[in-house]
Amino acid sequence: MRITIRLFANLREGHAPEESLELSPGTTVSAMIKELKVPESVVMLIFVNGRHASPETTLNEGDTVALFPPIGGG
Repeated sequence: MRITIRLFANLREGHAPEESLELSPGTTVSAMIKELKVPESVVMLIFVNGRHASPETTLNEGDTVALFPPIGGG
């Protein structure tokens, strides 16, 4: 199955801001993050198709996943 991944802020290092990825059916967000070689500990927010998701969320054909690091400011 093919999904679209959008990475934000420092998660983009070494990646394009948006990528298309071919995954096996039943892949979870956590497994996808590992495949991208992004440390899961730095992913604080996950959205699948614009809705909040967890690392255990199972992905489906055509999903769009957005990953965000911790956001700071002041």
